[in-house]
Amino acid sequence: MELRQLSYFVTVADELHFGRAAERLHIVQSAVSQQIRRLERELGAELFDRSPRHVRLTGAGERLLPEARAVLAAAERARAAVAPPVGLRLATSTGLGEHLDRVLAEFAVRAPGVPVELVSGGARERLEQVVDGRVDAAFVRSVEPVPGVRIVPLWDDPLVAVLPAAHPLAEGPDVALGDLAGLPLTITARRDNPPLVDLVVGACGDAGFEPVPGASGGSLQDRLATIGAGIVPQWTVVYASHARVLHSPRVAFLPFREPGLALATGLAVRAGRSVPGLDVLLAACTAAAAR
Repeated sequence: MELRQLSYFVTVADELHFGRAAERLHIVQSAVSQQIRRLERELGAELFDRSPRHVRLTGAGERLLPEARAVLAAAERARAAVAPPVGLRLATSTGLGEHLDRVLAEFAVRAPGVPVELVSGGARERLEQVVDGRVDAAFVRSVEPVPGVRIVPLWDDPLVAVLPAAHPLAEGPDVALGDLAGLPLTITARRDNPPLVDLVVGACGDAGFEPVPGASGGSLQDRLATIGAGIVPQWTVVYASHARVLHSPRVAFLPFREPGLALATGLAVRAGRSVPGLDVLLAACTAAAAR
């Protein structure tokens, strides 16, 4: 007796039609009939009363059906017991810094042995990955949700100013945005991070000045190196959580004087889709934010 035969038997018993059972099993009807006949020969009993007008379970078939279901369920439990745990695919955002480390540590405590695959990409790409199911969730900042995506609020990410370590402003405990009016601002292109650029440029406008454009393009590491060189004093911003894991002795990270600058961070998930481990991930995010 094979599990395949029992599976075919249960499907025919559900449908009471060999043709429909074959369609559900994605095989030809003759293969279903052949396996059922083999099972009947092995058991020494007919399981179905076949006629041109109907298919019905015989008494033997009715007695076998619950036992067959139990055997198939037990086989599935056995497979699940040795199968590797289903992993979580998580798209990350630049600058999460300590937050990401804490989230992953909290998740590992709550779901030991469950792998987490980290995927990088721009904000728009991360949302697209959530929509089409390439990732289970994505960290995003201050974005408008797109159709099919739900944003779960997590925490606010404060920004800090980055200045040459040798600059006089770097000697203070913090910096007012207006004090930076005379220095060029080097920042990522708006197309790559609209919420960040709009926040910084808008805040400069509220402080009474339009930022002088500084060096553009390149990675954050390139911008930090340019600022650290100090040939032309410039400034930029990074997330405070990221600044704490950066090692750049030639630059200074200064918090902005009140009211400061911050972007809201959330977790983008596919609306209406149940994702194994998502509740655990959200609990890990909440615990990480509280630390």
